[in-house]
Amino acid sequence: MTRTLTVGIDVGGTFTDLVAVDHETGHATAAKVLTTPDDQGEGVATALRAPAVGEAQVARIVHGTTVVTNMLLERKGARVVLCATRGATDLLQLRRQERAALYDLARDHPAPLVSRRDVIAVCERIEPQGTTHTLTDTAALAVADAVAGLAPDIVAISLLHAYQDPAHEKQLARAITARVPGVAVVCSSEVLPEIREYERTATTVAEAYARPGVARYLSRLGDRVSALGMPLPGVVTSSGGMRTALEAAEGAASLALSGPAGGVAGAALVVRAAGFSNALSIDIGGTSADVGLILGGQPLVEAGGMVAGVPIALPRVLVETVSAGGGSLGWIDDGGALRVGPRSAGARPGPVAFGQGGTQPTVTDAHVAAGHIRASRFGAGITLHADAARQAVAELAARLGVSPERCAGAMIETADAEMARALRRVSVARGIDPRSCVLVAFGGGGPLHACGLADRLGMTKILVPPFAGVLSALGLAVAPEQRVALASVMTLASPGADETLVRLARDTETRAGGSGVASWVLRARFRGQGHELEVPWNPEQNAEWLGRSFGALHQARYGFTLDAPVELVSMRCTVSGQAPGVVLQRHGPSAWDAEQLRDGGGMLDATVRGPSVIDLPDATLLVSDGWTAHALPMGGWQLERLG
Repeated sequence: MTRTLTVGIDVGGTFTDLVAVDHETGHATAAKVLTTPDDQGEGVATALRAPAVGEAQVARIVHGTTVVTNMLLERKGARVVLCATRGATDLLQLRRQERAALYDLARDHPAPLVSRRDVIAVCERIEPQGTTHTLTDTAALAVADAVAGLAPDIVAISLLHAYQDPAHEKQLARAITARVPGVAVVCSSEVLPEIREYERTATTVAEAYARPGVARYLSRLGDRVSALGMPLPGVVTSSGGMRTALEAAEGAASLALSGPAGGVAGAALVVRAAGFSNALSIDIGGTSADVGLILGGQPLVEAGGMVAGVPIALPRVLVETVSAGGGSLGWIDDGGALRVGPRSAGARPGPVAFGQGGTQPTVTDAHVAAGHIRASRFGAGITLHADAARQAVAELAARLGVSPERCAGAMIETADAEMARALRRVSVARGIDPRSCVLVAFGGGGPLHACGLADRLGMTKILVPPFAGVLSALGLAVAPEQRVALASVMTLASPGADETLVRLARDTETRAGGSGVASWVLRARFRGQGHELEVPWNPEQNAEWLGRSFGALHQARYGFTLDAPVELVSMRCTVSGQAPGVVLQRHGPSAWDAEQLRDGGGMLDATVRGPSVIDLPDATLLVSDGWTAHALPMGGWQLERLG
C-alpha cells in the first residue's frame, strides 16, 4: 500500500533539510541536501526527490524559508512608494531616536526601505478625538497622480491613527487603484492595526517591500512542486503556524522568521515528549545560530522585533539569531586577535572540509581538526576532507603563533561565547534563570556545542533530540494550520471593558477565519508604561481578572508592580487547526566505539561518559569531560552534568 506523507522542508544558509512523516504510523524519515542560494526552490525540489520521499504520495508540504530575511539583509526587495500623513513623512528616518550603538558615534542604522523622495505627503489627519483634517477626493486624486508619476512596484499607505479609524486609508487606496491599475496597495490598518506609528509604518513598508518577491518565489516553487505531482507547499509564519502559499504571499512580512520558528516548534515537541517544561533551545546551522525560549512546553510568542535592522511588529516565536555557525570563518583582526564570524563560508564554497573550494578555516574545520567530526561521516553526500581542514587551521594557527590544537579550541570557544550571550539575552532579560531550564541543542552543530554552552550558563541538563540535525524540518512538518487577527483595544482593565472585549473577541475570530480552536492574548501595561506584557485570555474571563493576571505576571517577570491602573492595549486571536501526529524514535543506528559503552549496553540503555564523541545519524554529539549522556527510548540523548 502506498504511503501517505506530510513533508517539512527547512531551507538554511548551508543545507536544505527534509523530514517526511507517515500519516498511518507517524514515523518520520529525513534527508539533507545542499542549499542553492541563487534559487532556493531548486534545493527544495532536489530534497523532494530524495529517498525519504521515494514513491510515496505526498499529501501536505510545509516549507520554512529565509527568502524574506535575505531580501531585507541584501536590500533586494520591491521599490515602494509610501503615502503618509503630512507632517509625519519622516517617521522612518526619525525611528525611535535611539543610537545604533550607544558608545559608537560613527555607527548608523541601516537605511529605511523607502527613500525620502518616494514618500508622498497626504493632506489629512485623524487624531484620538476624531478627524481633524478630512481627506477630500481632490487631495486623494492628487496623491494618486503623484504615485503614478513615481512608477512604483507597490504602494504602502500608513496614516496617523489608522488603527482606530481606517476610513482615510481605504479612501486613498481606492483612488490609487483607480489611477494606477495593476499596482498593489498595502494599508497599515490591514497589516498592523495597533498603536505606535513608527512600528506600524515600518511593518507596512516591510510587507510591501517583500510581497512581490515572495509571490514570485512561491509561484516558481509551486510550479516546480506541481511538476513533481505534489501539492502546493504551505509556509510557516514567524508565529509558528502554517498558511497556504496564497495566504503567505499576501502576508510576506509574517515570514521573516519562517524557518527558525519551525525549529523552536520542533524543540518544544521534543521537550514535551521528554517530560520537561521550560527550556532554552539553540539551533546551530552552517551560517547562524538561532536561540529560542520554551515555557510550559510551548514556544514563547512575542509581539515582534528587529529583522535585519527593520522593525516588524507582527507576532513571532521568540528567536534571536547570531552570526555564529559551522560555516563562520576564523580570521585575524587588525590588532592581531582571533575572530570568528560574522562572515560565513555559506553553502558555497562552504568549509574547507567540504571540498567545495573553501580555503579559509571555519568552526566546522576546527571541529574536524580537534577530532570531533569523523571524516567518514557527514550529510548531503559530502565526504569530509579532514587533512585539508587540519591544514587550513594549522595555517591560521601559524599566523597567531600557537599550536593548531589551541587554535581549533579557541575558534570553538569564541563561537560558544557569542552563542552563550544570546542564550542569556533571551532568558535573563525575561526573568528566566537558565539554570532552571534544560538546553535543547539541535541543528548540525548544536550537539557539538551543547556541553560548552551549558557549562558557560551553569546549566546541568541537555536534551539532544532525535532528528537533531533536521529538527527544524520536523517542526515544520507538524506545524498546525494557523491564522491570526489583531485588534486595537486601548481601554482600562475595568468592568466597563467587558463588553468591548467580548465584541473584539468575536470580531477577531471571524477575521482570522479558518477552522480550529481559537485562543486570545491581550497585551497589557500599567498606564504610563511604554512596553507591554502578553496575558493569555478567553472571553469567559473578565477585565478585572486580566488586570490581576497582568499584575502577577509583571511581579514574576520584573520583581515589582506599580500602583497604577492596568491598560489593555491590543488583542491577538489565533485560530489553530489540528497538528499532524509524529512518533519520535531513533531513526538509524548511532555508532560509537565499543570501549565507550559501559558494560556493553545496547542503544536503548547506553550510558556514555565524557570526553567522548557519538556519531548521530544527522549530526555529531560531543560529550565533554564531566558530562554523562544517556540514550533515550524515543531516540536522542539526555546529558547531565556530573557532580
